[in-house]
Amino acid sequence: MAGLWLLALAWLVYFAVHSLLASLRVKRVFASRWPELFPAYRMVYNLLAVLLLVPPLYLTYALPGPPIWGWQGGLAWLANGLALLALVGAWYVSRYYDISDFAGIRQWRTGKRRIEDLESLHLSPLHRFVRHPWYALALIIIWTRDMPPGFLLTALLATTYFWWGSRLEEQKLIAYHGEVYRRYQARVPALIPMPWRYLTVGEAKDLERQARLAEPAREPVGSVRSAQ
Repeated sequence: MAGLWLLALAWLVYFAVHSLLASLRVKRVFASRWPELFPAYRMVYNLLAVLLLVPPLYLTYALPGPPIWGWQGGLAWLANGLALLALVGAWYVSRYYDISDFAGIRQWRTGKRRIEDLESLHLSPLHRFVRHPWYALALIIIWTRDMPPGFLLTALLATTYFWWGSRLEEQKLIAYHGEVYRRYQARVPALIPMPWRYLTVGEAKDLERQARLAEPAREPVGSVRSAQ
């Protein structure tokens, strides 16, 4: 039982640090105090996100105990097949992003000091059905695994964080994309696809076009200058 409490604490600390460093408020403070270092912020943030995963993941797999449930026979094939499809889907969505920009390498190389992570509204084919396809695909991978006590706790906490984290992320997306993103929210569910709520190819392209047209007239949410 003590091991499960320690695992829960490790994940809560990770989620808190991850969300705090991703917030616009912290970025503004960092940009105003250390503007010369800010181009490396995104890259260091991603590196920390990976390194800080080590303790909770270690505890997840180190805790003893038989599976509370496990997939057997045909269900195991189905579960592993869904997990494989989810991995392929995550790779497919990544093709619609500039990975250099997403990782922070471009900002570091070019000295970019803009606080927002996204400059354009990107809608991959999977974004037509859920607003956060990476989170949705990660949940498929998580819940198609066998569930010993430690992994079940991790699955429950990760699911809660993906739901809450998506809400925090959308506050930033609304701040940057405004009414265009609100229209997107009204049409497409966040994490669970619903057959009656999706965008056609034309509608997705039209939203992206509207977002691009609105960008030049919109003041930046944050920059080194405005943060000072």
